[in-house]
Amino acid sequence: MVRDVNLYVTVPNLFRCPISLDVMKSPVSLCTGVTYDRTSIQRWLDSGNNTCPATMQVLNSKEFVPNRTLQRLIQIWSDSVQTQNDLRVDSAAHSVVTEEEVEVLVKEMRAQKEKVDHLSKFICFAKESEENCEFLAKFDGFVEMLVGFLDGDKDIDFLERVVRVFAMILKKVGDYKALRLLILKQNNGGSHDCLSSLLLVLKQGRSVNSRVGVIKIIEAITLDAESKQMLSEKEGFLLELVKLISLEKDPSLIEASLSCLTAISMSKRVKIKLINLKIIAELRKLLTGGQNASVSIIEKALKLLEMVASFREGRAEFCNDAACVEAVMNKVLKVSSEATEHAVMILWSACYLFRDRVAKDAVVKSNGLTKILLLMQSNCSPGVRQMSGDLLKIFRVNSKSDYCLSSYETKTTHIMPF
Repeated sequence: MVRDVNLYVTVPNLFRCPISLDVMKSPVSLCTGVTYDRTSIQRWLDSGNNTCPATMQVLNSKEFVPNRTLQRLIQIWSDSVQTQNDLRVDSAAHSVVTEEEVEVLVKEMRAQKEKVDHLSKFICFAKESEENCEFLAKFDGFVEMLVGFLDGDKDIDFLERVVRVFAMILKKVGDYKALRLLILKQNNGGSHDCLSSLLLVLKQGRSVNSRVGVIKIIEAITLDAESKQMLSEKEGFLLELVKLISLEKDPSLIEASLSCLTAISMSKRVKIKLINLKIIAELRKLLTGGQNASVSIIEKALKLLEMVASFREGRAEFCNDAACVEAVMNKVLKVSSEATEHAVMILWSACYLFRDRVAKDAVVKSNGLTKILLLMQSNCSPGVRQMSGDLLKIFRVNSKSDYCLSSYETKTTHIMPF
């Protein structure tokens, strides 16, 4: 049995690592078919062992592959447990809370009394209405108190509740510039600053909602070049956001992470950091499929790719990844008008503006000439039509027009109406 605050939960044996007996964070499978947590099996193999710990069978290969299906099941189970616990706490706290009682609760919290229970009551109060959210956001000293909690407490359960309250009232705060100053002025580089607490929730938070909440708070305070630079320089922050866009993550986490990365990736310095973190490869995985890749996720992935491929290092990384070029080409006329516009801009920059040979070959390989001609004849924007025309010139499509036109009737049925 595993204890979660006051809630006891039975962990399915399938989710436990055979070595550590803990719930697996990154399940991987050996050639024997047995799945272990990555850290545990790597330690076993690094110790010189050449057998499967569970079966003692000699390994033909020490390579292992991620068990994505099991990881998704564990994530679903973990979110379900957290939801049940939240409902239990919220139910316990859910008596009608008045504005007068909120004032008393705030005073008690400032006196360091019953902080966790009071946060649960604030959550219930905010859930009742938009007016209640605004009341909390405008209550004298409430936002400052929440920031203070982020700056001083490193208990993950408590921090998750602070973030949850923060995320619920965020839209009502209004003055994001003042909020930015509150949060970033606490960033003194020590272990007890606001960004460290937010990063801790992002890494270890058990609730998807709290992790998405962190990303929304971060995105809200990225108002200028200075704040974006400060956030990007926070050790581990960019790395964690890049990890969160992998396909096995929750779609809401993927979408929020893509939006945040786009918001802070304006400078070349940040883009170079993302390139070094293999952002191109992660975006390619999103573009090449998976149930989590919704229309919105594809649009945001292409927008971010357009940004990181807009300078020399990013463009070189993109052009050298032929599979990524093909993936971008395959999204033209297949997802939405916004996705098509981002895709065409990426391809125009690589193939027309900078005449990259590898990128042009990848476009041809993915039947790009036909798609470009179809795009020219679709109801696209003037800018997209102009870029498509430039691409046609590069590929000398005139000499292939008979082939392209003969494909038109069979292809038009696949064009989405925008």
